[in-house]
Amino acid sequence: MAKIIGKKIGMTSVFGPDGKNIPCTVIEAGPCVVTQVRTVENDGYAALQLAYDEKKEKSTTKGLLGHFKKANTTPKSKVAEFPVFAGKDNAELALGDQVTVDLFVENDWVDVVGESKGKGFQGVVRRHNFSGVGGQTHGQHNRLRAPGSAGASSYPSRVLPGRKLGGRMGGERVKVVNLVIVKLIPESNLMLVKGSVPGAKGSYLLIEN
Repeated sequence: MAKIIGKKIGMTSVFGPDGKNIPCTVIEAGPCVVTQVRTVENDGYAALQLAYDEKKEKSTTKGLLGHFKKANTTPKSKVAEFPVFAGKDNAELALGDQVTVDLFVENDWVDVVGESKGKGFQGVVRRHNFSGVGGQTHGQHNRLRAPGSAGASSYPSRVLPGRKLGGRMGGERVKVVNLVIVKLIPESNLMLVKGSVPGAKGSYLLIEN
């Protein structure tokens, strides 16, 4: 399994072999540096810690500066840990090794994890796809987007946990599976995947197949 950290650059479209226009997301995938190797003997599980994107030294804590120094690399902004399995692509990497987009091949399938865009406080119609209460007739003029009854008034005289109500929407971890790699541009560390991925431009993504 090939795994890497990337950054969402934006969206574009390319023409496929059949002449169809394919909407794509442009992702800068790597280069990443292996900053820690977890082993079953020492940690109880096998994993690799990857670091991506340059960060100013003055904005990095001394503890992290020492951590990156062990891997002989400069401070990084994004650090993520991926489980590894024997015989797979990332399993043979060692401390300080570099991971690039060359691990992937065109027309392969990948899963992308990112943080969805924050929408702020939203009502039930937008947040939970409620249809609203009744119509605009029968004397109603400001109840169309109301949630309706939130529970019995006599007993238990409170709103039970789990009720779908208005609240903060977005800003959550989202995983999109089975996206096709349409094109790879190794010299620029770019990957074009079919369709959209969660997050705003410039947000970090975790990519694996």
